[in-house]
Amino acid sequence: MSANPDHIDTPAEVKEACEHFRATFALLKGEIGKVMVGQEEVIDGVLTSLFSGGNVLLEGVPGLGKTLLVRTLAQTLHLPFSRIQFTPDLMPADVIGTNIVSEDPDTGQRRFVFQKGPIFAQVVLADEINRATPKTQSALLEAMQERSVTVGGQTHTLDKPFIVLATQNPIEQEGTYPLPEAQMDRFLLKINVGYSQLDDLMTILDRTTGAETPEVQRVMDGNQILEAMELVRGVVVAPHVKQYAARLVLATHPEGEFAAGGASGPTNRYIRCGASPRGAQALVLAGKVKALTEGRFHVSYQDIQGVALACLRHRLLLNFEAEADRVNPDDIVVEILKMTPSQPVGAMA
Repeated sequence: MSANPDHIDTPAEVKEACEHFRATFALLKGEIGKVMVGQEEVIDGVLTSLFSGGNVLLEGVPGLGKTLLVRTLAQTLHLPFSRIQFTPDLMPADVIGTNIVSEDPDTGQRRFVFQKGPIFAQVVLADEINRATPKTQSALLEAMQERSVTVGGQTHTLDKPFIVLATQNPIEQEGTYPLPEAQMDRFLLKINVGYSQLDDLMTILDRTTGAETPEVQRVMDGNQILEAMELVRGVVVAPHVKQYAARLVLATHPEGEFAAGGASGPTNRYIRCGASPRGAQALVLAGKVKALTEGRFHVSYQDIQGVALACLRHRLLLNFEAEADRVNPDDIVVEILKMTPSQPVGAMA
């Protein structure tokens, strides 16, 4: 069965498409789970970004399996994979490629030939992205948003599907360059990778210190991923749910009409700059994937709420008062969810 929503006409076909997506999602999780122990929410977030057509930032202390997760995901997908180790001496040309002089052996004529960089894979791991200089970090901007690379005035289109999965360490800041807001905004989700629980850690020891190495099977190819992404785009979002997603984003804007808690609320007190329209887009797209994984072809308020932390936490710029009060973006998003009513307002009420 094709996952193309244009071919979904009856309730039975809708149900079949949802079940097919759920089964594929579960199969991917199962294959990744052969290597990654626990971290189900992290795996869900990465797969949500994949099927939403977005990029994901994984943040956590060293040794928690961020790089392993991305490499395992690439093994389950029949797609070209590249790993870029971001270091202070990495140059933009090392990421996107450069024009080099090539000589024809028969005629002796010389001409410029574009030599592609590692960004021309379809699953790209940007490892420790905040260790590279802002100039090199910015080399990813066009690729992450427009899915293309421009070198020497010529634009090269990247193959679809395309996803950047970046990792960074939140505690070791010496010799790092914080990502600019423009680049943070281009990540659909920011996922915090936490420590493993006791049972999970025991399982990790069994798998990594024994003689057997888990083998991961390929689950999907590029065309199947594109079909699944098209199905996600076709999921229905009712106007009142769409308005709720928009109001959540507007609730992050200080001095705005929908600022959470009013004049004395957390938005006006702690936020210097709120989420952009990309935040609303992320809420809706990630909500669509969540709805499909639960067997529904429509997005609910609960779907939007379930993805709000990952969609919004990296889009809030906090002020000095938040730092003084030891308030982090997650705390504020949780408060905004509590203070923003789901009931529609205005003409949609």
